[in-house]
Amino acid sequence: MSTLGPQTLGELGEAAVLARIFPRLPESGATILGPGDDAAVLRAPDGRFVVTTDTMIHGPDFRLAWSTPHDLGWKAAATNLADIAAMGAQPTALVVALAAPADTDIAVLEGIADGLRDACEALAPGCGVVGGDLSSSATFTIAVTAFGDLEGRDAVLRSGARPGDVLAVSGALDLAARGLELLFERAVDDSGAADAARAIALRAEFAAELDAQLAPRPPLLDGPAAARGGATAMLDVSDGLAIDARRIATASGVRLDIDSTALESPTSLTGGEAHALLATFPPEVPLPGGFRVIGHVREGEGLSVDGIPYDARGGWDPYVDGVR
Repeated sequence: MSTLGPQTLGELGEAAVLARIFPRLPESGATILGPGDDAAVLRAPDGRFVVTTDTMIHGPDFRLAWSTPHDLGWKAAATNLADIAAMGAQPTALVVALAAPADTDIAVLEGIADGLRDACEALAPGCGVVGGDLSSSATFTIAVTAFGDLEGRDAVLRSGARPGDVLAVSGALDLAARGLELLFERAVDDSGAADAARAIALRAEFAAELDAQLAPRPPLLDGPAAARGGATAMLDVSDGLAIDARRIATASGVRLDIDSTALESPTSLTGGEAHALLATFPPEVPLPGGFRVIGHVREGEGLSVDGIPYDARGGWDPYVDGVR
């Protein structure tokens, strides 16, 4: 046992762990009642709220050897808040559940809490953590539920794209995928296991790519801006541009035609975990925020690139990419 007293989750116990974590978490501007009771109470000025949930599991979704605790908290917040923004809503609150081995040092959870706080403050000011759960598990798991306020607007769905609309994106499409490839190529030891020292060195050399993968910065403010600006359809590009564009096409009953010259690289089509925002807009609407045109909505169905049907596979699949 440390001379500083109990430091692992098993030594401290749930009450002491929570007492260490709560002060580090960001407060939500929508909170009426925060952590401490059986549930939180939030304001919903619009009378409606947007809600989404996601789970990050050690192995398929992250490697502790590659990510700092701060990275994990940041990414858990950012990836969920991107789904809220993609509906055109303003992120308001997070509920976070953590399951970790009992011998986990408390500093790991404190780092995750700091990452949650810093991501909310940087990406979605006013959003905070209002509750959650803490449990023991042999596999480190982070589950986040995020809430958002539509601010009186209708949600922007995947099904609203119409022929004649322009297809636009806000955010980088290829950096996160390249970061993941670099980690698997150059941050593993001779046995194929994730190597922390190599990951640190790699991050110093390829900061943009690895930061995009380990601590993404989705353009959250552009989600509500797109809704205010007349977006007809929108989603978070989490599984790859080709996969996610096809989802808008299918839901809307149209064909999305992507201009390859508007993409950063061929990886843009198939790289996953970009957490950019993909939206369609009427052609006469000025594009808000960081949106840029990458294609058009046509009559028909499915996806094409430069007018040619595109059926190639690719993108992020946790049952394939995460278990490599």
